[in-house]
Amino acid sequence: MTGAEDDRRFEELVDGIVVLSSGDLSNRLPVSPKRDGIDAVATGINLLAEELQSMYESLEARVAERTVLLEAAKAELRRVINTDELTGLASRSLLREKAAEAVAAAEGGRQPALILLDLDSFRLINDSLGAAAGDAVLKEAALRLSAAAGPPHVIARLGGDEFAVLVEDREPDSVLQIASRLSEALKDRIAAGGIALAVTAGIGVRFGEPGLDGEELIRDATIALHEAKKRGRDNTQVFSSAMHDAAKQRVHLVADLRTALVSEQLELEYQPIVDLRSGKIAGTEALIRWRHPTLGLLAPDAFLDAADEAGLTVEIGHWVLSRAIAQTGQWNAAPGLSRNFSTHVNLAPADLHHVDLAPYVQGLLGQHEVDPQQLSIEITETAIMRGGPEVAATMRSLKELGVAIEIDDFGTGYSSISYLRALPATQAKIDKSLIDGLATDGQQEQFVAAILQLIHSAGLVAVAEGIEHREQAEKLQQLNCEFAQGYFFSRPLPVADMTALLMGADGSAG
Repeated sequence: MTGAEDDRRFEELVDGIVVLSSGDLSNRLPVSPKRDGIDAVATGINLLAEELQSMYESLEARVAERTVLLEAAKAELRRVINTDELTGLASRSLLREKAAEAVAAAEGGRQPALILLDLDSFRLINDSLGAAAGDAVLKEAALRLSAAAGPPHVIARLGGDEFAVLVEDREPDSVLQIASRLSEALKDRIAAGGIALAVTAGIGVRFGEPGLDGEELIRDATIALHEAKKRGRDNTQVFSSAMHDAAKQRVHLVADLRTALVSEQLELEYQPIVDLRSGKIAGTEALIRWRHPTLGLLAPDAFLDAADEAGLTVEIGHWVLSRAIAQTGQWNAAPGLSRNFSTHVNLAPADLHHVDLAPYVQGLLGQHEVDPQQLSIEITETAIMRGGPEVAATMRSLKELGVAIEIDDFGTGYSSISYLRALPATQAKIDKSLIDGLATDGQQEQFVAAILQLIHSAGLVAVAEGIEHREQAEKLQQLNCEFAQGYFFSRPLPVADMTALLMGADGSAG
């Protein structure tokens, strides 16, 4: 009997171990009053099971706790990804997601539209007033755009000073009304950096259409925004297929331009600058041209905007400086130039933001034995005023080097005696638009006379461009304008023709 009982108990022990090994840690092995060897094994296994169960429950609790923390971290990560930290608006990532959802939900019905905004002259605010003032402007702009757009539209900050509003289930006229409200909302002055700033924005609008996905909606709105920014401040443009075609052409043009920079397709022409007091050539302006293998000879207006978008402006500016200074050095050797002769080179704002510009110019002048006074850097009024401290520092460095600084397109921007006196400039070039009616319009003559007086009062020398008729040249001479250039004197010339002109009939410099 005892043997049979022990066999039964042993089987129960084995069965209990099998249950425990299957994962049921709550199972316990029976222990008899005998307290024999089988009971000792059962007791040991029960203790082990209790310990394992306790460990397992603790592990489950920790896993549950970590799961909660992980979900919270994932939620925070989603919030960070989907939210612009500075303004609290939706992020670029969330805009992409919502645009895709809106397009999918439309299902052939009324398609969503996208409005993109880019603040005008925001870099000037950052550079002149500091990053804190710039952030204050962005935060206030975000609040105003949110209020002007209203629910349920998605409002996002895409980075920098660019914002977006995704508009769903609205007619095109309604979308344009929203765009107008957004523009007007920004125009009330914003307090930042201790002053009240007037803010405007360029706006690009893309109306959705069947078959257009979310990424294409954003792409096309961006193209429209670029077109708006090209047309000046406070401008709104609606996307058209022509804009897309032009953008694709710019892509091809940029690719060709990269090739042109390394394959000698770029060249310079030179337009003489005449001293109105003596009638002699006093200098020349270097003008870039691109001899495109299929499109022919291209003027800078045909490719410099594309170069700027592609980040090639500085490389092209360095190329122009190197060629113009080298050519001036060759003219110094033959036919021989006076120290008063100067070669004028136009530079873009991007060139002036590079602190190495002055050392680069200094190296070229030394290499080609050109006196610094024989080089004049032309910079537009707008580039000077919007350039910030980096541009101002570069201009000072160039002037300290002995290079002349000329304000280009003078009379079309900020022209004032206070800013003229503060600039390290020696010359100002009067824009062609002010010269056109000079010989026939008495009021225009008075205006040009006032511009010249302003230039001379600041201690600068005046250069007038766009002279096409003798009467214009004579009138400018009477108004004491020192220098002039234009088709009346000469069109831009290839190097050989300009060299021949400098040589003169008797082989001496003009």
